[in-house]
Amino acid sequence: MTRQTTRPAAPAADVLDGHGRLLSKAMARMLGSIGAPVEQSSSGCHVVDQAGVEYLSCGGYGVFLLGHCHPRVVDAVVGQVRTRPLGSRLLVDPDIVRAAEALIGIAPPGLAHVTFTNSGAEAVEIGLKLARATGRHRIIAMENGFHGKTMGALSVTGNERYRKPFGALLPGVEHVRFDDIAALDSALATGGPATVIVEPVQAEGGVRIPRAGYLAAVRERCDAHGALLIVDEIQTGLGRLGREWGCSFEDVAPDILLSGKILGGGVYPVGAALATSRVHRPFDRVPFLHTSTFGGNPAAAAAIRAALAVIADEHLVTRSAELGALLLPQVRELVFAGCPQLVREVRGRGLLIGIEFVGAGAALNMMREMLRRRVITSYSLNADQVLRLTPPALLSASDVDWLLSALQAAALEIGRA
Repeated sequence: MTRQTTRPAAPAADVLDGHGRLLSKAMARMLGSIGAPVEQSSSGCHVVDQAGVEYLSCGGYGVFLLGHCHPRVVDAVVGQVRTRPLGSRLLVDPDIVRAAEALIGIAPPGLAHVTFTNSGAEAVEIGLKLARATGRHRIIAMENGFHGKTMGALSVTGNERYRKPFGALLPGVEHVRFDDIAALDSALATGGPATVIVEPVQAEGGVRIPRAGYLAAVRERCDAHGALLIVDEIQTGLGRLGREWGCSFEDVAPDILLSGKILGGGVYPVGAALATSRVHRPFDRVPFLHTSTFGGNPAAAAAIRAALAVIADEHLVTRSAELGALLLPQVRELVFAGCPQLVREVRGRGLLIGIEFVGAGAALNMMREMLRRRVITSYSLNADQVLRLTPPALLSASDVDWLLSALQAAALEIGRA
């Protein structure tokens, strides 16, 4: 499959060299090691490189549930940019009010206020600030959890490799084992008032799915100890797992819910922190306690409203559940058949699928082989040995065949090697 480009592209070597000189030598080395081409354009479930070669999009850190450049989201953002892309911040902004109404309208029960941000990590910062403003200065996070790399978000991210270079981060943060209620209960029972932050599924942790009842038990233990519960749905929410929210599998209503990635429709970067009225009270008292020049701008609001409308109108939550149920057993069968000695486990929920290999090298080799077969995948920031598939909910039958054929051939190749 090829597509004509509309303009000549710089040679990959020149672009990669520029990346190393001007951005990051380490990232340029990594991209070079997997033979990454130069990205040119994207549409639907496909990405096109500088040579006009088309790739199937099954990566992107979970952003592209609606695919790339969904026309309804693009049209909404472009229309808004032509009239009022940014607000004055003094006059009342109708667009952000409408976006808030749309998001709160599908939120778990009790969440009544929203603060829009420019990214998921910034949404985590809002959640931590709100928790501290209620007098809870202890934060209990999960080992292997991932919440971002700004200073506050990094403090609660459960990976010492990312935290250690920056020295002391937020005080009062402790990490306990994920999917271990006894460990959480022990931590909650000691010290002062606390906040617990948890993901329904640890996505960057390697698609770690807790046992049934875990999240409900976390909610119960938080209530018993007077702790707040922050559920980070930045990567798991808005249909990725085959439900609108990961916490809805167990009917859990958090005190604070964090959203992002899919929220911008794959077109515009945006995040959000939703809170109950009780938790949001400090922000209600003082108008400038938290502000952001660009957070919740009109263009972002247009993307949010359009993305939520597309998710509803095109039944993407249901499609995610159905596609995930179709793909997971076939992915499992193909990789175990192709390289059984290299695969530890295949697990997933909805369109978040993780293939855990024996050692980190096999996952990187699989990523390279998938790319050679024109399928874009994702590595896992907290689990080097896990390759992830996060495709759009718009995959066609031919796209599914493409993905499965690539998996079969790539598994056989690394199995032989």
